[in-house]
Amino acid sequence: MTSLRRIQSYLALLKQPCTWSCHTATACRLLHTTHRAPAVNNQQLHRLRGVSPQWFRSFSLCAWRLKSSDDSSSGQPTGFTQVVEEEEDEDVLDDSEVEELFQQQAPAGIGEGHQRVFIVHPDVKWGSRKQHLTTAELMMAEAVGLVNTLDNWRVVDKIIMSTKTPEKKMIFGKGNFQTLTEKIRHTAGVTAVFVNVERLSPLSERELEEAWGVKVFDRYSVVLHIFRCNARTREAKLQISLAEIPLLRSRLRNEIANLDQQGGGARYIGGSGETLLEVQQRLLKEREMKIRSALEKLRKKRHLLRSQRKHKEFPIVSVLGYTNCGKTTLIKALTGDSGLQPRNQLFATLDVTVHAGQLPSRMTVLYVDTIGFLSQLPHQLIDSFSATLEDIKHSDLLVHVRDISHPETVNQKVNVLNILKNLQIPERLMSSMIEVHNKTDLIDNYQITEPDVLPISALEERGLDELQRAVEDQIVNSTGKHILDLKVDLSTPQLSWLYKEAAVQDVQVNADEGSAVIRVIISRAAYGRYQKLFT
Repeated sequence: MTSLRRIQSYLALLKQPCTWSCHTATACRLLHTTHRAPAVNNQQLHRLRGVSPQWFRSFSLCAWRLKSSDDSSSGQPTGFTQVVEEEEDEDVLDDSEVEELFQQQAPAGIGEGHQRVFIVHPDVKWGSRKQHLTTAELMMAEAVGLVNTLDNWRVVDKIIMSTKTPEKKMIFGKGNFQTLTEKIRHTAGVTAVFVNVERLSPLSERELEEAWGVKVFDRYSVVLHIFRCNARTREAKLQISLAEIPLLRSRLRNEIANLDQQGGGARYIGGSGETLLEVQQRLLKEREMKIRSALEKLRKKRHLLRSQRKHKEFPIVSVLGYTNCGKTTLIKALTGDSGLQPRNQLFATLDVTVHAGQLPSRMTVLYVDTIGFLSQLPHQLIDSFSATLEDIKHSDLLVHVRDISHPETVNQKVNVLNILKNLQIPERLMSSMIEVHNKTDLIDNYQITEPDVLPISALEERGLDELQRAVEDQIVNSTGKHILDLKVDLSTPQLSWLYKEAAVQDVQVNADEGSAVIRVIISRAAYGRYQKLFT
């Protein structure tokens, strides 16, 4: 019955897309599917499962309405073509639909009230899964940090347990697993177990929950919940909703497996010709396609904004790094943007934000604040945020910020570089990337131990002049801008034009001639316009 109640909650969630797309001919086909086997009617299913028949009737209501429309007049669904044509010119999901989807799609169990979490870190001693650049203790510390990021979550106990078989469904050997189970069951007040692995299989999740009697989370589900808590914009909420689809599929398979063990999960739903699993999988697929379509429209809009920035010839500097390394604090120090409010927590920034700043030459650049990276981030999560991370590829320069005070700073650097490699960042950007050692104020007698890095303290605004000069040099090289000395007639608008369209560095006035020699940093295109106007 517990499984059925969870299935009911999933179906209540998954029915929602029907209300968005029932006007289209392809929206919901529950009663149009060819029967592949005799269907179990509502009363039979009620006797088998003990579930109210009204639940199944409400589930079939959307399809019944479609069937009634199809039976009218000429046999064609009335009004469908016109609505489809109108919807093609509109956003796939409006703001209210995105918010409704975001609020309803939260995976069951993870965000419900207070959580008292027992953390288990499987320490792989050898093999391909062994971590060589870190230690089990440091990885456990990061897991504790993830839990502490969430309001109303707290760690009640933690354990590092050795394993030789991390790929098996129970992860640990029989003896270690029994010891772990006894420890979890004898720890008072535990409401969830966080297994510090990238992703648990649906089978492993179900078996561990049955063994321990509480909810079981992996890094994917915990990080996703942190993302959900920090999401503010429409795009972030859509990307999180897309990333949650695999999680919903995983838990769906678990619940259906529980029903199968009771003898009824594979039966057909009242007259639809589809099993419970098939119905939910189809609805999830339709929802995923709708989200992807909406994100594709946002991607095109983002591309248009990038094109407009390029047209204005503002160089774009993407500031990236491991989560909580101080990116937002650095951008605030470089731009003086009082609207930026850095927070000392993981994944405080989920949306790409752009902030204008000036370099020593008075050249205006746009600093892009990006989402922070994390080790062992599942590829599905990276894929879901590809529209946001795509901005990095179109930058003129990358600034990699490292928290040099963190004990895992070397491992964090490796993870960031691996993610950039997986994103297929162009080699020109990787080779010109500036590496910044931030938070030097937290290290006594800091000494540079690596070549070609810039030490700074964004919080205390130390080392920023050197960073700005380095950014300026790389921008001039990467964008093809020219440093020119131009003689201008002060009685013409030449000087004001140069101040507006280029970065004026120096002005030497000759009062007798009524002229001046202006040193400027100017793009090739802007210099072409200048020549057409004034020569």
